[in-house]
Amino acid sequence: MGVEIWSSSSVSLTPSLRHQLLEFLLHASLQLQLRPIVKYTALAFFADRFFPSFQKRECRLADSWLLRPMRASNLQLFALVSIWISSKIHDSGPLSVKSLKSLGDKLISDQHFTSRDFVQAELIFMEVLAYDIGASSIPFVYLEDLYIQFRELSKMADLMNFDVCMEVMDLLYETEETSVLFNSPCSLAASTLITAYVISVPKQRWEFPILPWVKFVTSYDEEEIGEIVVNILMHVLQPEGMKQKTN
Repeated sequence: MGVEIWSSSSVSLTPSLRHQLLEFLLHASLQLQLRPIVKYTALAFFADRFFPSFQKRECRLADSWLLRPMRASNLQLFALVSIWISSKIHDSGPLSVKSLKSLGDKLISDQHFTSRDFVQAELIFMEVLAYDIGASSIPFVYLEDLYIQFRELSKMADLMNFDVCMEVMDLLYETEETSVLFNSPCSLAASTLITAYVISVPKQRWEFPILPWVKFVTSYDEEEIGEIVVNILMHVLQPEGMKQKTN
């Protein structure tokens, strides 16, 4: 019988700390020049599954100093571990623990982690996820597939910058309210594609019926997708100062 991972002397996973940790993961992904699928799988493991499971699941490795007590720097270590696991899934030449440790030494200012700590953190991470590391339902997979279909069908896709799609998805991780959208990967992918189309294609060039087409391809209700797009636009286009007040 294990003991609860989250002890009374641990840090509290506040919305502000959650935002900082995801910013840390995104920054680490940029430093490591990760492919999008690696980055978004790591985000899915860390934000969508590790966080919700962390306080609920018991762990036979809970006596590790990495958990008792849990510190913000330790959570940064687990963010790097999520990248490591994702790289092992998607890259033929995955990241080495040496490269991750080197990055951790640069980015984590108040704690020094050894290679052995990374290995133990990986074991803990895997146990929290119940060793279920399937990556087929990552929203980016559906988004990329939709975009490929769009490009094959219409030249209007040439006017849309796919990087905007990824920037939108990154911004949706800013708050718990918007990150809930990642629980429905297909509808999020469809909504993100439409949002990026609206943002990056000049209004006078809106010739392609993007919303009806997405409805046809995905069988989602047009009104439902439209509401999600409006919510995404409200968040993405919200002034930075207002975002900080809500975090």
